[in-house]
Amino acid sequence: MVAYLVKEMHQPFPEAATHVTDWIGAAYVLTLLGAFLADAYLGRFRTIIVFSCIYAVGMVLLTLSATIDSLRPPQCTKTPCTPASSGQTAFLYCALALIAVGTGGIKPCVSSFGADQFDESDENEAQKKYAFFNWFFFAINMGALLGITVLVYVQTEFGYTWGFGVPTALMIVSVLILYAGFVKYRYQKPTGSAFTRFAQVIVASLKNHFRGVEVGKTDLYEVKTQESDIPRARKLSHTKQYRFLDKAAVITDQDCNTKNRWRLCTVTQVEEFKSFIRILPIWASTIALAISFSQLSTFFIGQAIVMDRKLGPRFVIPPGSTPVFSAINALILVPIYERLVVPFLRARTGHPRGITSLQRMGIGLFVSIFAMLSAALIERKRREGYPGQLSVFWLFPQCFLIGTAEVFTYVGQLEFFYDEATDGTRSMSGALFLSEIGIGSWMSTAIVKVVEKEWLKEDLNDGRLDYFYWLLTGINAVNFVVFLWVARRYKGRKGGGGSVGDEYAAVELVEKDEDGGESKVEFRSVVV
Repeated sequence: MVAYLVKEMHQPFPEAATHVTDWIGAAYVLTLLGAFLADAYLGRFRTIIVFSCIYAVGMVLLTLSATIDSLRPPQCTKTPCTPASSGQTAFLYCALALIAVGTGGIKPCVSSFGADQFDESDENEAQKKYAFFNWFFFAINMGALLGITVLVYVQTEFGYTWGFGVPTALMIVSVLILYAGFVKYRYQKPTGSAFTRFAQVIVASLKNHFRGVEVGKTDLYEVKTQESDIPRARKLSHTKQYRFLDKAAVITDQDCNTKNRWRLCTVTQVEEFKSFIRILPIWASTIALAISFSQLSTFFIGQAIVMDRKLGPRFVIPPGSTPVFSAINALILVPIYERLVVPFLRARTGHPRGITSLQRMGIGLFVSIFAMLSAALIERKRREGYPGQLSVFWLFPQCFLIGTAEVFTYVGQLEFFYDEATDGTRSMSGALFLSEIGIGSWMSTAIVKVVEKEWLKEDLNDGRLDYFYWLLTGINAVNFVVFLWVARRYKGRKGGGGSVGDEYAAVELVEKDEDGGESKVEFRSVVV
């Protein structure tokens, strides 16, 4: 897209790079909207279908922008080039906006919908679920590999009409294939608005706080049904973190209206909000990687443009294919990790995935430091010693390392945010992870705006892109230290404890003992 904005829409390279990062940022931040609609009203499958159609319409408009001459400025024959008119720019941005909205609905639901197909109560299926996240990421990179090789070649040889038209047709076909299997899927029905439930917990806890209510002196409220008060969601155990929020579930009046959630919340509702709050520090401490990763589609390509891209006497590598090094790395590393590394680590750690999700994320963040360090050193070598002569294959180390960082961190985040999400916030939790990619893109744009006058020029040989990469190296190093501090103090939602009261006096739980007989366990609770 950067190349299209520069070559066809005649935008300066730094401006085009910031426009692309802003667009990517908007697409990923909009995942919060898509997740909200999926969890609250539409369900994941319906959300995927609806927003895929929106995405396809955007791709059709983008293809028209590249096909119809009146929707682009005339071909540039001499500098300065004729800029695109406001109408041409508006049409293009309308297409990109629809694609961003479609992405916002698809991205947070696809991985969660795939994981929903595995029964967590079945040990075999639960193990396959975690393998699914690895192979899901593998499939994403396979698509990326085809996009930055085959499609870029088609775009270079046959023009942007074919370059945009082919993925448009494939997108429409993929929607039809996904819809064809609707009778075979397992579905998780919507559970209502999580944001409303969060607001109810905040309001109820504040009301009780100002009334002088203290936690621990009375029991906490929970419904007596097998499932929780949240539609189609399981009950959650009470945890001792964020005890202030427990005030929302304190029973202050035996005759109070237990149906009014703005006055009295259930333990499960409070714990759902706690689970969401717990993952926020982890989310915030991994954003720096998204800043670095956004360079893969902007300044890494800018470097490739001014480097020697010849592969043999006749073939020239398109600059847009530079990220192929990152995609190939993922395609190689994921099967090796899944088939060799995980069994090796599992035998030594006893953990079903070899290492925890947080450990996997930490490895990725550590590698990202060396990815940007490599980028800075290679850019300095290119600029000072071999301007225009250095082979594009010198970009392999930085692309390989950023791909390695993505494999570890991205899949670790998929696992972590899915595991820590409750039944009513699965899509929302996944969207929170994806939104950091968008926020990272926006932060990259902000950094570029600050340093572009001194370091980033239209001609990279006149600028100091290596200084920009050194800055990102420092940001990644500081971020890694912050992540270690946060991760060491993280407590998951599965820790129990506390006093939970039900609406009835006693329940007898019947369970089978080892001899096939029945043993009765009395479950004490309080009468409301």
